[in-house]
Amino acid sequence: MSKLNRRTFIKTTSLAALGLMFAGCGGNNSASGGGKADLVVYGKIFTSEDNKIVEAFAVKDGKFIYVGDKAGAEKFIEDGKTEIIDYAGKGLVMPACGNGHAHYLSAFAVESFGTMIAYEDSVDKFLNEIVPSAVKKARESGAKVVYGMGWEYEKFKHNMPTRQQLDALCSDIPMYFADEENHKSLVNTLLLVKAGVMAEDGTVLKKGDDIRGGEIVMGEDGTPTGFLKEQASTYVRSFLDNESLFPVDTAIATIKKVQEHMLAEGYTMYLDGYSSYFFNDVYYRAVQQFEKSGDMHLVLGTTYEFDSWMNIDEKLKNAVDAKKYASTHLKPNWIKLFMDGTVESGTGFIDPPYPDGHQGIVNWTEEEITEITRKANENGLTMHIHALGNAGVNRVVNAYINGGKKEMRNTIVHLRNVNPEDYKRIAENNIYVTAGMIWHHASKAQAEDYKAMLSADIALKGYPMKSFFDNGINPSFHTDYPALSDSPDDPFGIMEIALTGVYHEQDGEPWWTEELVTREQVLTAFTINCARQMFIEDERGSISEGKYADFLLVTKDVLSCPVEEIHTAKPAATYFEGKKVFSL
Repeated sequence: MSKLNRRTFIKTTSLAALGLMFAGCGGNNSASGGGKADLVVYGKIFTSEDNKIVEAFAVKDGKFIYVGDKAGAEKFIEDGKTEIIDYAGKGLVMPACGNGHAHYLSAFAVESFGTMIAYEDSVDKFLNEIVPSAVKKARESGAKVVYGMGWEYEKFKHNMPTRQQLDALCSDIPMYFADEENHKSLVNTLLLVKAGVMAEDGTVLKKGDDIRGGEIVMGEDGTPTGFLKEQASTYVRSFLDNESLFPVDTAIATIKKVQEHMLAEGYTMYLDGYSSYFFNDVYYRAVQQFEKSGDMHLVLGTTYEFDSWMNIDEKLKNAVDAKKYASTHLKPNWIKLFMDGTVESGTGFIDPPYPDGHQGIVNWTEEEITEITRKANENGLTMHIHALGNAGVNRVVNAYINGGKKEMRNTIVHLRNVNPEDYKRIAENNIYVTAGMIWHHASKAQAEDYKAMLSADIALKGYPMKSFFDNGINPSFHTDYPALSDSPDDPFGIMEIALTGVYHEQDGEPWWTEELVTREQVLTAFTINCARQMFIEDERGSISEGKYADFLLVTKDVLSCPVEEIHTAKPAATYFEGKKVFSL
């Protein structure tokens, strides 16, 4: 290249670069002035982007196109066409919430064909009113199963109903009644026979811990009582006629009810805790059809559950196959396992042991979880493991480190107790947690029960939250609905517990105050951290330009109102992809 040509080239290139620079600025100005919005919102807006508060945002075609001050947002207004919402002084505007783990799908399904049992219902009411009514409903509808959910273990444990009592009410239709946590069940003799636990002549074929990961509780007569714990319960449930019990049309109706409930509480992201609850792909097919209707207004993450009595290689193929249902609003990307049960019921895997020397029900060896994690991650599936006891949490952490890929964000759910050294290991290995501070409270009577059955370090030091934030871990909140243990399901009821350690309807004292968190941390856990858990943080979870406009107008400013008033806050409106999908 000659000097002249080189000089001309440099000059031309410099001018071109300068022109591009000005063109870029002019493009932004033009966009801010000419790209008109469908909706502009003013108010106190928490963005979930580093706790940033802004004055306004603009929405077009379902996405945020501007986030900033009021003057900037005004440039996007087109008279007569742009809807304007001035929410200043009325409450807080914030991203829509996510629920990192719950069971709305199974709970609402049971409502459609079965019987829901209230938390406060007694054994007498169960046997004398609830079960007879459920049997009558089944007979009148021609159902092949009598199905129910919701009985409370703490109220039943001293007078547990037996299969003989259930047989007296119905012996010709299989009966299955899950507790509120779905960790235990009560069944009649006919279902035990169908599951191969007993023979028709009364011979006992399986007993005690013969079903791996569970317990068949035995009576003084040497036969099963009909009370099943953990994966003995899921095993027996698999012998129900699940295809006729829950077909696709029922599933679609259920999803609509779940969505209505969740939008009213401010949730538009949800990771379901057990999407293969009926041992089929009905929910996946139902969501596919529902989404095509254009009426799906939430993002649903689904988990395929593996129980320790299953053929794991076969189930892995099913879980991988479910990925074919993936779409904008359905994310079938997780495998769910139960590491243990629940600490309060004596089935959580803890160290030191319970007073009688047992350590809970342990479903998997560390080597098994390591291998399942390796296979899942290699197939593009993320692990989602229930672990409450500190020994269970430790085993899952070890397995994730040895078998998992950091980029897969393998997740631990609930974490009632955590060994101090495991916090750092969770953070260093990009392990995610979805935490249950919903239960971070207890009545005075419950607190005394916990002290009697657990060591001091475990009894009232359950469900950490602050330690996750302090150690650089990404915690999301969950409600585990319907396993609420008389706790609230909505974000702001949970928020008050996370800030105070007290449930406003209970007579308890503040619980484990060292683990209480800030208001901003609670909102972060419900919004952007849930989106991160679901791998959709580039699309949702915060009020940020380019993301879908999923947001709430909250009736109170929960960042500044008196803390004891937070539980009274609720969504005045829920927006999904720029459209109002719920309002008071």
